[in-house]
Amino acid sequence: MTSFVVQRNGRAATTEELAPLAFAGYAHFTAMQVRGSRVRGLDLHLERLRSASMELFGQAWPDDQVRAFLRAALAAGPADVSLTATLYSPTGEFTAGEAGAKPEVLVRTGPAASGPQGPLALATVEYERVLPTVKHVGEVAKTYFLRQAVGQGFDDAAFVDRRGRLSEGTIWNLAFWDGAAVVWPEADMLGGTTMGIVRRHLDRLGVPQRVQEVTRADLPALAGAVVMNSWTPGVAVHRIGSVPLPEAPSFLELLHRAYRAEPLTSP
Repeated sequence: MTSFVVQRNGRAATTEELAPLAFAGYAHFTAMQVRGSRVRGLDLHLERLRSASMELFGQAWPDDQVRAFLRAALAAGPADVSLTATLYSPTGEFTAGEAGAKPEVLVRTGPAASGPQGPLALATVEYERVLPTVKHVGEVAKTYFLRQAVGQGFDDAAFVDRRGRLSEGTIWNLAFWDGAAVVWPEADMLGGTTMGIVRRHLDRLGVPQRVQEVTRADLPALAGAVVMNSWTPGVAVHRIGSVPLPEAPSFLELLHRAYRAEPLTSP
């Protein structure tokens, strides 16, 4: 019989080990979709965990050991799952930490996901995440602004920084289309693994792409917009704030084609 798992450092996590995490927020993670026990962009996930661990803890697990933890979790469950690997402080938060304390690794699997169908309407919210380049936990603002947006008749929210630049969504990266090139927003934000996969394969496909500041005033001149994350390389966005946007199906198909070009890899 197969089942989903929660493992700590490669072994089944006990209630005693999990209980402190209900009150912990000093951690970072990566999320991935596993298909046939394989994942796209494994190198990007490993690099994310390594660099974030150095930022938060001053040390990181070797990639080979992290891969072993991932394999142990996948061996215990279905071939198609959602997997989250979280690295957290064994000394908890609200402390100065302990010199040399290596972060614990919590791997959790659950049902496979593919994201919403779209197209989506995004409210705009003036907000900047702390440590934006780290995918860290405990971000109450993400859920708060999502719920506020839904209460206002939107599907989700997009963040605008203090300079008026669109940066990212609550759990999404943003990408835009000008009719000929993919436009990535220039702002302090988290570089997603799916975003990284798509960007490198757009390069290989010879598709023009550039990074530039995108404000709400720039939206009417654009030919399409999407959100992407570990669920999907693209969900169409038909409105940001009060500005309507074309759905641009060819843009959406291009992003999915770039994503599919990335080979699936076993941990």
